[in-house]
Amino acid sequence: MPECICNTSPLQYLYQINQLSILPTLAGPVIVPPAVVTEIEVGKRFGIPLPNLNTLSWITVRPPFSKAALPLVTHLDAGETEVLMLALETPNSVVILDDALARRTAKWLNIPVKGTLGLLLDAKRAGLIPALEPHCH
Repeated sequence: MPECICNTSPLQYLYQINQLSILPTLAGPVIVPPAVVTEIEVGKRFGIPLPNLNTLSWITVRPPFSKAALPLVTHLDAGETEVLMLALETPNSVVILDDALARRTAKWLNIPVKGTLGLLLDAKRAGLIPALEPHCH
């Protein structure tokens, strides 16, 4: 299975619908960059329900090695940028992103992309959730 590198929003959305466990079940270990950890911590300080990444044994925090690895894209946040940088440094990886510009950038860079909805569809197909209806409003 390819390494999965995840941005903030899929972690947030899956956590908020009590389906975060489908991520390691479908993907195995998941890599997040430091910027995603920062975004999660900032969100928690604002009262947004977010997972505590320190308690998730299937999450590994890995910083990108080369800040110059990604062509300059000015409208991506730090988490999306670091996710894409890590993917460029990790052959055969898959990124888990929801942001449209980040997804287009990943496709332009020939990086395979999966989003939160795609994960939920995969979970449905794998029998991990009975239906999408209660999760996708």
